[in-house]
This record gives sequence, C-alpha cells and structure tokens, in this order.
Amino acid sequence: MTPVKLFSGDSSRYLAEKIAEAYGQPLGSLTLQKFSDGEMSPSFNESVRGSEVFLIQSTFPPADNIMELLLMIDAARRASAHNVVCVIPYFGYARQDRKDKPRVAIGAKLIANILMAAGANRIMTCDLHAGQIQGFFDVPVDHMDGSAIFVPYLRALNLDKLVFASPDVGGVARARSYAKYFQADMVVCDKHRKRANEIASMQVIGDVEGADVVLVDDLVDTAGTICKAAGIILDKGARSVRAVCTHAVLSGKAYENIENSVLEELVVTDTIPVKQESSKIKVLTVANLFSDAIQKLMTHGSISSLFI
Repeated sequence: MTPVKLFSGDSSRYLAEKIAEAYGQPLGSLTLQKFSDGEMSPSFNESVRGSEVFLIQSTFPPADNIMELLLMIDAARRASAHNVVCVIPYFGYARQDRKDKPRVAIGAKLIANILMAAGANRIMTCDLHAGQIQGFFDVPVDHMDGSAIFVPYLRALNLDKLVFASPDVGGVARARSYAKYFQADMVVCDKHRKRANEIASMQVIGDVEGADVVLVDDLVDTAGTICKAAGIILDKGARSVRAVCTHAVLSGKAYENIENSVLEELVVTDTIPVKQESSKIKVLTVANLFSDAIQKLMTHGSISSLFI
C-alpha cells in the first residue's frame, strides 16, 4: 500500500493528535518557521515522496490558518507526495456561498479555487454551511455529517417527547433529517435580520407544547439566533430546549449569550477549539469520524457507511 503520512497545522494540532491516535499512527514531523514580519515557511522533517499526505487544518480566522495550509500543500507537492488530501474539519468562509446582494465576493468559491491551485487532490470536511459548496471543487470532496456524532448522544438522553427545530428556514433540511431518523416532529423558526448578526424578528412555526426541543444548526457564531429561538420555543410551552451545532465559532458575546439563555445545553464538536469553559457547553470529538474516513479512503471502502 501507499504509505500514509498525517500532518497538522498549528491551529488544529489539538484535534490532529486525536485523529492520529484514533488512526493508529503518530503525526508526522513538520516545522513551521515564522519570520519577524509574520511570514511563514513550513517544512517536512521526513520524506513524503510517493506518500498519501493528509494535512489536517481547519480554516477559521485568522487568515494565517488558510495561508499555512496552502504553504503545506505546496511543500508536499514539491516534495513529490503521491496525493495531498486536505482534512478541513471546519471550512471557513463557507457562509459566503452566493451573491445575496450586489457587488459582494463569493468567498467559499475563492477559497476552493485557491486550494485547488495550490495542489490539493482531495478535500475532507464536515457539515459545510451549504452542501452545494462541494460543487465549487473540481476534485473529490468527502463531506462528513455531524449527525454521526450527535445522534448517539441524543439517543442516550432518552428524551420523552422529542421535537427538532431549525433556527432558520435555510436549515430545514438538516433538522428534517434528524426528525426523520428519530421519527419525531419538526418546527421551524422564521427569522428576519436587519443586518448581519442582528435579528429583527422571529416566530416559531409548529407545535412545541410539552416537548423536549432540540435546535439543530451547522454552526453557532454569536449565539444570538440560537438563544432567541430557545427563548421563544420555551415561551410556546416547550418542556426543555437544547441545541446541537457542529462548529463552535462563538465570537462576540456568544459565551455571555449562552450562559444567560434558557438553553439546557449547547452540544458542539471540536472542529474549532472552544476558547473558554462554560457549564452549558458540551464538546464532542470528531476525531474518530475523520480517522474512520481516512481508513475508508485508504482501503477504498465506502465513506457513506459513516453517515447516519
């Protein structure tokens, strides 16, 4: 078999170490030199010639994380790697997936172009903000589903009257997939924004009386939408409200909003490191999910078997 080498960028080393442990081999040795002006220069401390090289790096801010990944791809290609697979647990700029107003960039497509231009042969990621972003790439994309992490956890809670909720109309398909699996009902929170990160109004479409409601989303940023939706759902007669969100962006007053909310808990994954402790935030790992995906890829197995 072609040798497999796993490497990590600086920002995702905490997760890469867990993926490597689950896969059964240590991370490869890589040095990232940083110059006084901020420039970076990664170099592999071992041969990658003819190897399947997996570069593990989420692309959350700052932009240095993206640049570091691009330089790692280029270094691997110039070192004669057989294939370069970018393992991007959180794909940054995914919310910029279309022109929703005049004269704006489509950031997700730009990042896809840059990754392919650098020499990526394959992309492995989890819960893209919009599934159609897979089509922005001209290389294979393995799109992992966070439900593989959340479903076992929710099943173990043994909630009596389970109802799933989408915090906005755009997430209906995601919430419906959970509701279908659990054979539960679903409701939708219809929101209207004044501007980015600021909600003007919200209403709940559906019945939540006496229900244990689970809000489902791909990411939580300022937590304004999730917390407002939880409050309205509880006012409508729900017994409890919790949320599952794959990517814990958690910017601005997110931690304060979550602590002051009616949420029982916010369940997230470690695609992005959680910056501070909170009694209401529970972190589940995606390490085994990505480790299994890498194993399937190397043995030509079906990755769809990892989906719930």
